[in-house]
Amino acid sequence: MASLLQKINTLISANIHGLVDQALEANSVKVMDEYIRQAERNLDALEDAAATVGGTVKTLKRKYEEFAAAAEKLDRDIDTLLLRGKADLATAAQAELNQKQQLAQEYYEQWQGQETEYRRMLDAKLKLEAKLTTIKQEREHLKALMELVEAKELTTRTIKSLDDLAGVGDEDVQRLGEQIRARLDREEARLEMASSTVKEQIDEAIGTTEIEMQLEERRQRLGLSSEGGSE
Repeated sequence: MASLLQKINTLISANIHGLVDQALEANSVKVMDEYIRQAERNLDALEDAAATVGGTVKTLKRKYEEFAAAAEKLDRDIDTLLLRGKADLATAAQAELNQKQQLAQEYYEQWQGQETEYRRMLDAKLKLEAKLTTIKQEREHLKALMELVEAKELTTRTIKSLDDLAGVGDEDVQRLGEQIRARLDREEARLEMASSTVKEQIDEAIGTTEIEMQLEERRQRLGLSSEGGSE
């Protein structure tokens, strides 16, 4: 999973200006086609992985809610048992409550951890999709520019980057080059503004105490003697 996200982040951080310059230098959009193939391939893999993690998130959330609900019911039952003087049953119930609380906490932490991972994957997916859309658009614009240069018999000039277009005398070629530059700057700025990750938020583990200490606290709250018997 980590290696997949690393590949995705590498694709996201690719310099669009650099890709355009490489294409101009080679007088071919093949370098952009290769980026598109890699991005689409990794997007498919990311979507499959995100679906799996998303399913796990739902399962862990459901498990947490089940154990949390069971623990809440047991908590009320213990008070009832103590009020009726059934200390032995209350002791057993308190032990079961501790176990369910621990399991609920474990499921909660796993749920939050997977939820964070899931959000990271969705965030990466949106960013790569945006980058891919930009690359595809600029591929078409660049292809049109190359065809225009060739049509105007400027292929004898060595155009290595968008910066070199500034010195080309033909107004149509220069204007198209500047339009590409402006779009690239705007898209890169927009991508930089996107949020990078979803901050992980996991509550601290619920501390547990000894069973008798917990029962004593309940007795004090309920106004019972510490020497409760069972019927």
